[in-house]
Amino acid sequence: MGGVTGSILCTREAAIATVTLANPGKRNALDLAMWRTLAAVLSELSGDEQVRCVVLRGDGEQAFAAGGDIDEFLSQRDTLERAMAYHEQAGAALQAVFDCRHPTIALVQGACIGGGLEIAAQCDLRICGESARFGAPINKLGFSMYPVEMASLLRLAGPATVLEILLEGRILGSGEALSKGLVTRVVSDSEVVPEAYASARRICEGAPLVARWHKQWVRRLQHDRPLGEQELRASFAFLDSEDYREGLSAFREKRKPQFTGR
Repeated sequence: MGGVTGSILCTREAAIATVTLANPGKRNALDLAMWRTLAAVLSELSGDEQVRCVVLRGDGEQAFAAGGDIDEFLSQRDTLERAMAYHEQAGAALQAVFDCRHPTIALVQGACIGGGLEIAAQCDLRICGESARFGAPINKLGFSMYPVEMASLLRLAGPATVLEILLEGRILGSGEALSKGLVTRVVSDSEVVPEAYASARRICEGAPLVARWHKQWVRRLQHDRPLGEQELRASFAFLDSEDYREGLSAFREKRKPQFTGR
């Protein structure tokens, strides 16, 4: 699936879906067709009850994604109307990653720059190799970050780090990215793929409804308004689930639970 040069690939193994950003020769830079397809693929996966975790990664080991495809900018972002349409589509793709009901993991190898960093920021977990690098040096290209796209970085790292990244245009190594909260975990380059999928398998072993509820409540609690009575009562929805009964039974019987997502 995808455009002329780039594509978004989706494969599945058991309950884990892998979405691969692929643009050979351009370090997986995203063109407009890729943004459009990414939104569609993530929306479809979100509604698939057989999926329990989504891993997003770049094709190969050199890059997660090196931003947007600069070659398109003169044709797809050359007027205000086309620039708005382009970034509305990119924003829709980022929102689709953020809205995915299933836990999402960014498996980061190599360059995670610009739009790639924005995609990774929308994921629930970000696991990278030691040689991974992060940034958004768009000040050197003469354009500013679209506010809708900036929002994900603000949620993740806060204004101080976002301003540092954007004002200096500096590329951060994995250790600095970890210290600034841009990534969840750093492992050796040879271990990043096994570790990301081990994390996905750990997620899949848990009750899928609980994973969705935890995502929901973490996001809700970031808002300033207090929880209402109905919301507090809704937090006990697990009491009516088959998975809750299965979890208790498995614990008491000293066996591994078999969750069904019901």
